[in-house]
Amino acid sequence: MKTHKQNNQKTPKAISEPVPRDEVYSHGETDLKTENEALRQKITEMEVTFKTGLQTENEALQQKVAELEALIKFYEEQIRLAKHRQFAASSEKTENAEQLGLFDEAETTANPKAEEKATLEETITYTRKKPVGKRADDISKLKVETIVCELPEAERVCPACGGALHTLDIEERCEVEIIPAQFVAKRYQQHVYGCRSCEKNGDGVPITKASAPEPVIRNSLASPSAVAHIMVEKYVKAVPLYRQEQSLLRDGIALSRQTMANWMVKCADDWLTPVYDALKKQLLTEPVLHADETVLQVLKEPNKAANSNSYEWLYRTGGCAAHPVVLYEYQPTRSSAHPKLFLHNWKGFLHTDGYSGYHQLPNVTVVGCYAHVRRKFDEALKVLPVDGRPGSNAEKGLLYCNRLFEYERAFAALSAEERYIKRNELSLPVATEFLDWAKTYAAHPKSAVVIAMAYYVNQWPYLSNVFTDGRLELSNNRAERSIKPFVIGRKNWLFSNSQKGAKASSVIYSIIQTALENGLVPFKYLKMLFEILPNTSTGQITSLLPWVDAVKDLCGVDAV
Repeated sequence: MKTHKQNNQKTPKAISEPVPRDEVYSHGETDLKTENEALRQKITEMEVTFKTGLQTENEALQQKVAELEALIKFYEEQIRLAKHRQFAASSEKTENAEQLGLFDEAETTANPKAEEKATLEETITYTRKKPVGKRADDISKLKVETIVCELPEAERVCPACGGALHTLDIEERCEVEIIPAQFVAKRYQQHVYGCRSCEKNGDGVPITKASAPEPVIRNSLASPSAVAHIMVEKYVKAVPLYRQEQSLLRDGIALSRQTMANWMVKCADDWLTPVYDALKKQLLTEPVLHADETVLQVLKEPNKAANSNSYEWLYRTGGCAAHPVVLYEYQPTRSSAHPKLFLHNWKGFLHTDGYSGYHQLPNVTVVGCYAHVRRKFDEALKVLPVDGRPGSNAEKGLLYCNRLFEYERAFAALSAEERYIKRNELSLPVATEFLDWAKTYAAHPKSAVVIAMAYYVNQWPYLSNVFTDGRLELSNNRAERSIKPFVIGRKNWLFSNSQKGAKASSVIYSIIQTALENGLVPFKYLKMLFEILPNTSTGQITSLLPWVDAVKDLCGVDAV
């Protein structure tokens, strides 16, 4: 058994050289220390990475929260602005008139050593003239019918003594009598003459007709006064044809809206379009024009849905024009090709809003509108809480605009040359200072006032053109005032049924608004055109334009 156990024992491997016990412990301790240090380093790195990640994530979250808060603030501004546009008064008048030209920048801009510039009051003074000796209600241009109220001769007896009475005084009062429109059916009986002798003895009978005025529309009940009345009701008073139809029916006249629409389209095509072309020819001779556009819905347009937008374009003369002209043009789109075609080969200054479609017109210098700049700052101010408005950027931008417009009111009576000098002396420094301030918009979170500042900076290449010529204006309000009658009418008649109707409406609006700009009564002017044009040649149209003295004498406000 002993021998068997010895034979089963494994033979140990040979060891070349024994390792000292202390060295083994030393190597093990060194490895543990190295591993421990590596682990500590790893943990430290992980802690740093974790803390850095948390810090970065925290900063990103804070930035995101700030962006969301700014976005919420912007949306709240837009909601308040939308409510203001829908429910509040549309006036852009500054609430505190005393702040029109004030800037509270004493701490940042004061420079005692700087040379003091002349103030507005030292260079230009102006006052508003008020009418003297006239009542608010002026009836001096009306025909006067005097009604004498006297006692009968038999009653002019004193009730006390029976003596004769005489007039001590005359008491007067005045009333305005309104006579409703009268409708009369005119029946023309044109006599046709023939020769009795020729009837008996000749081979043929010569026929002679008495002269009669040509109708405005053949084989129709339309008269010059009827067509003029319908046009004025719709395009001046904004009364839709269906309401005119009902009103005429109450007066005993059954005249359908379809018939009235046909009359207007026919007369616009036949008689008013040549006048429109003559007015356009005059318009394109002017060096300064204004342009604007607004939406129009036309139900029946090829390849377009009934609810899609078409556009009514407006072009008009500036304040320096001797003969004011206002023209409308219907187009199915808002493409810049339309003003390019309308103003073909025209060179000059064009006042517009910020729409980029005008900026690529050849040979045209676009003049921006400071009224649009002011409107954006005014809206930005109104959406702020009342206690947050004083000293805000919105108020500062509005005050810059107010100061420029205050100068313009002072320059109103000056000539173009004098206005050019004063603008560059007083207005241009304010505008450039305004620009330098507005360029800081990128440093602020998105808001209504930042949008206004960015708009001013982006529009500066066009806004600055107003300082290049004294004939130019600070705003495009002249065009906006001219397009407003169309916008008011659109709220009532809503849309045009066809392209032909939209074009006819543009022509009629053009004739009426140009007549108003030249001091004419639209009804008188349209009636005159429909009476004369069917009986004359197109070569005489220049003698019928609104600024001709004979036309003013016949169709002016003072004409009898």
